[in-house]
Amino acid sequence: MNKQQTLRLLKKAAAASEKAYAPYSNFHVGAAILTDDGSVFTGCNVENASYGLTNCAERTAVFSAVAAGQKKIAAVAIAAPQAVPYPCGACRQVLSEFGSPETLVFVAKTTRLSSFEQFTLGDLLPMNFKF
Repeated sequence: MNKQQTLRLLKKAAAASEKAYAPYSNFHVGAAILTDDGSVFTGCNVENASYGLTNCAERTAVFSAVAAGQKKIAAVAIAAPQAVPYPCGACRQVLSEFGSPETLVFVAKTTRLSSFEQFTLGDLLPMNFKF
């Protein structure tokens, strides 16, 4: 992906972060998933008073893509206004189910999208669980 494409994906993630339901942490996160066919699916974090039932933005976006019949992730962008949002372990594992070690992962603050960090899913989860 070139920088312009990356920034477009990050902007979609930033827009999704504005829809987050985060009354407990006040940490609003958005994610945008680019599938192999060029479709983009977004998601935001949705918190719950019972913290274990909270769903992260990345998983919300993945589940949206899967519900639309898309099961191959080419790239994911994650953005939050408060800090650079690195994906949690559960999200890394879920992303690995539909991505590959080469899947690109971009993270940035919504106020500094052009200063994004780039990883591969293999960098973030070198030994994913496989059944």
